[in-house]
Amino acid sequence: MAGHPKLDRIDLNILVQLQLNGAQTNLKLAEKVGLSPSPCLQRVKRLESAGYISGYSARINLAKLTDSVTVFTEVTLVDHRIDDFTKFEANIRDVNELIECHLISGGYDYLLRFLAPSIAHYQERMESLLCRNIGIKTYFSYVVLKSPIVKSALPLGALLAI
Repeated sequence: MAGHPKLDRIDLNILVQLQLNGAQTNLKLAEKVGLSPSPCLQRVKRLESAGYISGYSARINLAKLTDSVTVFTEVTLVDHRIDDFTKFEANIRDVNELIECHLISGGYDYLLRFLAPSIAHYQERMESLLCRNIGIKTYFSYVVLKSPIVKSALPLGALLAI
């Protein structure tokens, strides 16, 4: 965090409020954090320029648009040299259905999250990855049946003790 402005409770509250609703007006945000609009906007701009706020987006209700399936995939690589990890990551970066990739510790190397229109489509995608010869030794798929808890906001209160 070197070179970044020190954040106070108001800055942290701004981040919490913007996570909950990034489309709210500056006037509404200012009311929620106890500032007048001008200082609030200055703080938001400062948080943006310092990189604390990396962007704004809309949460899409995918079920309203189409059917889909979420699949978590454990991947183990054949070898474990730095070049093997680099090759694998470079080759999966362009897979549209891949929405998360995590290098992890434990019994396998990567945990991937795919969002596909069907199980058949997901399987075709995995077969195409295997055909690329990018170092996949084994993979295990876990199809999500239901997601009773999905949070989009980061738990800033717990992480920062605010």
